[in-house]
Amino acid sequence: MADDIPRVFADAIAADPTRPLLTWYDDATGERTELSGATLANWVAKTANLLVDDVAAGPGSIAGVLLPPHWQTAAVLLGCWSAGLAVSEKPGPVDVLFAAADRVPEADAWSAGERYALALAPFALPLREVPAGFADYVVEVRVHGDHFSPYPGGGADLVARAAERAGELGLAAGDRVLVDAARHPDPLDWLLAPLSAGASVVLCGNLDPARVESRTASEKVTRSLT
Repeated sequence: MADDIPRVFADAIAADPTRPLLTWYDDATGERTELSGATLANWVAKTANLLVDDVAAGPGSIAGVLLPPHWQTAAVLLGCWSAGLAVSEKPGPVDVLFAAADRVPEADAWSAGERYALALAPFALPLREVPAGFADYVVEVRVHGDHFSPYPGGGADLVARAAERAGELGLAAGDRVLVDAARHPDPLDWLLAPLSAGASVVLCGNLDPARVESRTASEKVTRSLT
């Protein structure tokens, strides 16, 4: 059994890095973004390199995350764990803060050395206007390297919980899991449990109930968390 989250992620994509691993829908905008394991791994590596090279963060550092379920959130979280950072969702002193643009006002409750804002826009477009005191994550992360050797132990406290949650949700290897982001905002449900089980995810923001049946068929969904 994997002993940290980077190994869980690596195991999840090892058999076929080209298969769809995380597909994101936003039914309010019509966006669909599909990431293979290899593509997500590239974003994860770039994020980890950003943390190490620009933030000088690593094992023992803490990242604050003010982000909803989203494919870019997956890259941020997995990048943090790859670089050995702990992740916190509670206000307090952290080494780096990642915040969705609409949650930037909450940043005053966090003491962070470096701050990155995310537009979470289709096609990973940058922010139209970068908030004062922040850098634009998608602009900054793109220039970093495509490969990263994870530090051991990242997210180790979550491995057993992810496996347990996968069992509770009835997830199995090869499953294609439809997830309503609004009803399952915890990364344990929409990211870590599926990865632990060897499943792939169809993550839906602003889920339109009228589209569930057709999406289940088109995405070959085998399990639904809606």
